Amino acid sequence: MNLSAKINVFFVAIAAGLIVILVAISLYAFRSFSIASSSEHIRTAAEIVRVHLTESMINGVIDKRESFLKRLMEVQGLSSARVVRSPLVVQQFGTGLSEESPTDDIEAQVLREGRPQYEIVETADDTLIRGTIPFIATNRGSPNCLECHNVQEGMVLGAVTMQVSIGALKHKAMMTVAGIIGAVALFAGITFFLIRRTVQPIAVTAHNVEDAVQRALRGDFKGKVEQMTEDEIGQIAGDMNRLLGFLDDGLTRIGDNVARLTNKTTAADENQLDATIAMVDGLTRAAHFKQAIEEDETKAEIHQRLARTLEQEFKIGEYSLYEMVPNKNQMVPLFVDGNLDGSCRWCDPQILVRSEGCRARRTGHVVDGVTNPAICYAFQPPNEAPERSHICLPIIQSGAVANVLQLVVRPGDEARIQSLIPYVSVYLREAAPVLETKRLMETLKESSLRDPMTGLNNRRFLEEYVETLIANVQRRSTQVAVLMLDLDYFKMVNDTYGHDAGDAVIKALAKLLRQTVRASDLVIRFGGEEFLVILVDTPPENADMVAEKIRASVEQLEVQAGHVVLKKTISIGIADFPHDSDTFWQAVKFADVALYRAKEQGRNQVVRFNTSMWGDDKKY
Repeated sequence: MNLSAKINVFFVAIAAGLIVILVAISLYAFRSFSIASSSEHIRTAAEIVRVHLTESMINGVIDKRESFLKRLMEVQGLSSARVVRSPLVVQQFGTGLSEESPTDDIEAQVLREGRPQYEIVETADDTLIRGTIPFIATNRGSPNCLECHNVQEGMVLGAVTMQVSIGALKHKAMMTVAGIIGAVALFAGITFFLIRRTVQPIAVTAHNVEDAVQRALRGDFKGKVEQMTEDEIGQIAGDMNRLLGFLDDGLTRIGDNVARLTNKTTAADENQLDATIAMVDGLTRAAHFKQAIEEDETKAEIHQRLARTLEQEFKIGEYSLYEMVPNKNQMVPLFVDGNLDGSCRWCDPQILVRSEGCRARRTGHVVDGVTNPAICYAFQPPNEAPERSHICLPIIQSGAVANVLQLVVRPGDEARIQSLIPYVSVYLREAAPVLETKRLMETLKESSLRDPMTGLNNRRFLEEYVETLIANVQRRSTQVAVLMLDLDYFKMVNDTYGHDAGDAVIKALAKLLRQTVRASDLVIRFGGEEFLVILVDTPPENADMVAEKIRASVEQLEVQAGHVVLKKTISIGIADFPHDSDTFWQAVKFADVALYRAKEQGRNQVVRFNTSMWGDDKKY
């Protein structure tokens, strides 16, 4: 029930209640007045009858009392009058007329008790008030009752019964009540009309405000409230319209700006408010994500956080995250369905060695295999999940694809995944510059730890890595062999053939060293033509064999330097850690001492350090 109906029902109820109360009060008042007035009329008439009867007895005309009573009936409203004798009067004067004997219990009771009795008598034509008034013997006045009656004062001598019509009063009362009802109804009607004129704008405005609010809750802020008056109600309507306009304009601008950031447009039937809140929440979470990854130390931590976001926030369990190998036509799987297994579950493994086979990597565009099935030939789901589709999102860094995120879509989940793409893209866009920064920092750090000519680690790398190396040796209770290598007569190459030829020899030696030792061993360009090889978990006899193999390989090495083919030899010194020394750097020093002993003994040889080399000759 709306406000207007409630007010109408309330007013009608109040008016009806007021009329009922007024009618009840009026009828009660008129009834009470009629009874009191008629009773007083009867008492007055009874007193006249008493006085007349007393005078008639004294004057000796008591036998004419019947005619008196008939003349008394001519009084307006008096319909009957009858006198009855008490037993005392009957005893003294006889029974009198036949009508003067009690006819009912009321008269008998009045004669017995001496108290007047009244009652209302309803007839077919009229309403009467009947009163039976006792005559009490008294010696007051002149003449008085005791002058004729031989009784004691206070005794009942008789009674007079009269009936007075109140039909006229009743009719007047009904007419009066009808007039009151009419007046009240007229007043209520006028009041109702005035209230409706006052309340109608309130009710209509309230209904319009409710409708506008309901539309706003559904995301439609274009509802308007009709401004019907110029008072406070009209002011409310105008303010409501301004508020709706402000919200509609603000949400539209916010939605447009957010849509530009997320590349997501609000559908015509979509709740604008809910859609805007969802987009802003998504951007807020993406901003928190960016703040978190900016504080991560490595790319691997960022990749792991991105994978966790896909699983926990977007509820995506099947996906692959790939990374491009710099300067190589290769892709590396980082995460596959949340696992770090390095496999290629959802695509042809050929893309790992030939990244152009990945359409997203090749084009740099989103590849939507849901909308366009079979758009990418590289997508090959396993036999246990042949019904899957996919959406691939490239992550662009410095104008090139650095990562590819592949979302695998289950049947029936297409709409949900496609609705998430704008938000996932925001996360990828936020992650791209941070990943690029981390990559540049890693590249910069890597370049500072590598020799630019040979690609080998340099001495600074060894300084940073040595603590890890020592910790591994101590934890595993093993040892490492330290080989210090130096080309024989290298200065003559630079002096004779130039620095280009010297660089060619250094590069060839670096390549030979990498090919000769294991991948777990370290080859470091220590400075100039001097190299350091660290053989991990290598006993002395094996270290000697590796060193001899290196020496022999260098002796056989031929380096093309322009039109000249150069051949060189190398001297090698060996020391073991911790067998020969207490510290790693002391082992390096011991290997250097052994190298110089090899130089002194004729070069092109391998010399193992012993304590006599250090103690006897202080020039080292």
